[in-house]
Amino acid sequence: MSTPNASPSLYNEDLAPAKVRNWGAFSIFNVWTSDVHSLWGYYLAASLFLLCGSFLNFILAIGLGSLVIYFLMTLVGKAGVRTGVPYPVLARASFGIWGANVPALVRAIVACFWYGAQTSAASGAIVALLIRTESMMEFHKSTHFLGHSGLEVICFVIVWALQLLIIQRGMETVRKFQDWAGPAVWIMMLILAIGLCVKAGGFSFSSEIPQAVLMEKTKDAGVPGVPGSFTSLMAVAAIWITYFSALYLNFCDFSRYATNEAAVKKGNIWGLPINLILFSLVAGITTIAAFNVYGEVLLHPDQISAKFDSWFLALLAAVTFAVATLGINVVANFVSPAFDFSNVFPKYIDFKKGGYIAALIALVLYPFAPWEGNAASFVGAIGATMGPIFGVMMVDYYLIRKGILNVDALYQENGEYRFQEGWHVSAFIAAGIGALFSSILPNFTNLLPSWWGVYGWFFGVGIAGAIYFLLQSAFAGAKQKAA
Repeated sequence: MSTPNASPSLYNEDLAPAKVRNWGAFSIFNVWTSDVHSLWGYYLAASLFLLCGSFLNFILAIGLGSLVIYFLMTLVGKAGVRTGVPYPVLARASFGIWGANVPALVRAIVACFWYGAQTSAASGAIVALLIRTESMMEFHKSTHFLGHSGLEVICFVIVWALQLLIIQRGMETVRKFQDWAGPAVWIMMLILAIGLCVKAGGFSFSSEIPQAVLMEKTKDAGVPGVPGSFTSLMAVAAIWITYFSALYLNFCDFSRYATNEAAVKKGNIWGLPINLILFSLVAGITTIAAFNVYGEVLLHPDQISAKFDSWFLALLAAVTFAVATLGINVVANFVSPAFDFSNVFPKYIDFKKGGYIAALIALVLYPFAPWEGNAASFVGAIGATMGPIFGVMMVDYYLIRKGILNVDALYQENGEYRFQEGWHVSAFIAAGIGALFSSILPNFTNLLPSWWGVYGWFFGVGIAGAIYFLLQSAFAGAKQKAA
């Protein structure tokens, strides 16, 4: 072991501080191209476009949200560069060496939900391609099990299995894969947009989708106000920020391999506000063009590609969308639970085994398909669970500890992060109260206004962070008086 006095119950080579740091700005940039350029990312962007009512409103709301995302990711990224440790190990500083398993498992379970959602979206693109043939369409209609058509189940399992081939090669393979997967999806998205604009007779920045259609398509989003109103735009920015809530926690899983903080900042500025706004712009243009061509709102790219006259273009689209999903699942939904599950039993679960556990849970969830339904509502409900954890960790790292951690002690059973027998009571009190207002009350009661859930992640961050800071300040004051 290279870490002094490290406990086998807290340490393995995958959880150890990163030794090789060769991720430059381009690799960090492609973390975001892999994460954003997915079927679900497009679906969410297109859905939010409907809530904005116009292109100008859309760019303003998405632009504001993207700047906030950049700021938050850079905060987390710096912690990864400075410490070199993955998310569950960083969480030990605020939640305790054993208590950190709770936020680690929360993030891991969320990743399993997203893994299933993204895999389902990618398999849907393959299904849309295959049912262009009469025999496949007949099989699709006539055979059903596990709550889906037989064709959907087969395609889901195939796409699900392909992702295991990447994860078993480790983080360096992840880096190489994302370096070409992200740009490939950009090319396909541009082909899709240009092809539709040509069919529509040109591209337009003015939305020609009637207000009545916008109202019908957004009625179940849980967003206050009519499309284009100020309250609706604020909700769009909030949902866009919440969409990245999982990666706010574990971006350090990637930034810890960066060459320096400058590489993280440069990769983030290109990969987040610039890339996010451009990707959203393409999604908006494509949504308008598709409406002009087909006379209906098509929010899923596979719905659009299914209407292509060219079999080759439809094949190219399906393959590219599948690759896009492989990219985001590897980045956002494999790496994190791989480290998170490994953190629970370091002696028995390494990075690969942790990834396999996450994949199996996603497979078990498939028959229930909890990700089906409104995009905005799903993002809000899932994201709100992680706000309190983020609030506690960032307040602890930046306000309490001023960005300085004893990295060696993160792996020691009797070090300074043992707190109360390995659990930090203050962190759990703060996170618990934050979760009450971010997730429990808005999702399981009618005690709060209907719009509260849209901002659940923000309430979780603010309430949990504030309570944690007050508790730690009071404890520090009491300690000084006792001395």
